[in-house]
Amino acid sequence: MKKYIPIILSLLLVKFIIQWFGNSNYGFHRDELLHLSASEHLDWGFMEFPPFIAVLGKLSYWLFDYSLLGVRLFPTFAGIAILLLCCLIAIELGGKSKAMLLSGICILAFLPFYRNHTLFQPVAFDQLFWTFGFYCIIKFINSQNKKFLIFLGITLGLGVMNKYTMLIWAFGVFFGLFFYQKGNLFKNRWLYISALISLLIFLPNLIWQIQNESPILKHWQALRENQLHEINPLAFGLEQLNFPFTLIISLFGLIALLTDNDLKKYRAVGVASMVIFFTMWLLNAKAYYVFAIYPVLFASGAVKIEGILSKKPIWVYVIAFVTLASSVYFIPEATPLLPIEKFVTYKNLEEKNGRIELTGDYADMFGWKEQVKLVDSVYQSLDPKEKKNCVLWAENYGEAGALKILGKDYNLPNPISRHGSFWIWGYGNKDADVWISLGNEKPAVDHVFEEVKLVKIITHKYAIEEENRIPLYVCRRPKVDIEKWWKAYEEHIFD
Repeated sequence: MKKYIPIILSLLLVKFIIQWFGNSNYGFHRDELLHLSASEHLDWGFMEFPPFIAVLGKLSYWLFDYSLLGVRLFPTFAGIAILLLCCLIAIELGGKSKAMLLSGICILAFLPFYRNHTLFQPVAFDQLFWTFGFYCIIKFINSQNKKFLIFLGITLGLGVMNKYTMLIWAFGVFFGLFFYQKGNLFKNRWLYISALISLLIFLPNLIWQIQNESPILKHWQALRENQLHEINPLAFGLEQLNFPFTLIISLFGLIALLTDNDLKKYRAVGVASMVIFFTMWLLNAKAYYVFAIYPVLFASGAVKIEGILSKKPIWVYVIAFVTLASSVYFIPEATPLLPIEKFVTYKNLEEKNGRIELTGDYADMFGWKEQVKLVDSVYQSLDPKEKKNCVLWAENYGEAGALKILGKDYNLPNPISRHGSFWIWGYGNKDADVWISLGNEKPAVDHVFEEVKLVKIITHKYAIEEENRIPLYVCRRPKVDIEKWWKAYEEHIFD
């Protein structure tokens, strides 16, 4: 193992450097602001996701005080761990140095991972738990050591506490294990002890869901109605073709796991990967949900290619070079390595009507600071009595998250929003004298208040379209019962 350490460390260092330089550019993404806001309301569950990401958010606050670079170290370290596990899996599957190198190169070349390992979202940790789960299965097959079944149970439990797609991983593994020693593992009591451990870890969130009328089901329903129904099933498969070199290696790995005599004892992993992929496809899931199966397939593919080219090993290096070289130019599209002006030049973007249209993720990193600064200027213009009785009402969780997290620098009051988890955190002071409304359109504020004053229409050169030309109002004299008005919106919190 010692002889592999220099290769592994070199790959990890490259991954870390690229992510490090991308992490500090632009600003927080709206989803990151939501996850950090959840850390201010720690609970066993939230409307959109389980509690794991919120716990990490609280840890980031304790360690880094919500600094952009500090917060994003968490998904970066998850990405580094995935790369390490990919290399270790290649070794466990019988690969040598070239297979390990090629498997690590696949992680570096797979462009979606740069985005996933930049943003503070559950996705990076979901990929980590899936990869570590496969590693535990392979280690158990090789060693028959029951501790890896225990690790598997812990991984599954923590994985479900991070993202519910871990259940689909477990579904695939369940079917896959029937192809390991004809399902004899299901006679092993340690597998059921492992399952019990998973359940005990996940149980608090399950109880929370029951107590709160299963909001995650309502969220999934809203996703199906607003996003997933628009996904063309063919597009799910075609999305995998966007990364042809890594795809080819992963297909080598899948075929090897299913048919190769040298890897036949790991067939359960190949079957699990197939079941996971097609389950996601049938559920009309977003394409990136399934990217978490790729690390184990990269490792098995690299082992197979190394075996095929054992008499011409130079070609493994050629494949590794071509795989990585084909992705290098596109890395700034996946993680913000370039300052925004250079990125605009790099992408040949043109300014139209004072705006430059960025990709969704990058556009969602702009405008928040300006919104918070403007809200603060209005808040500071109030007299001391009004400041004590002021509510900040944001239209969506991005705006509310910005006021919550970035507003700490201005000592702004806690914001409210009727969007997602912010709804369950309440409406604040229903008897407030002044409400500062951010992003809510005029019909919405007119419905609630008798006195409404437009302060400014907020624009931003790079912000996403829905955060451009949003209104900022100062509102007084509510004409509805705030508590009833808030409760009546429950059916629309995911709109």
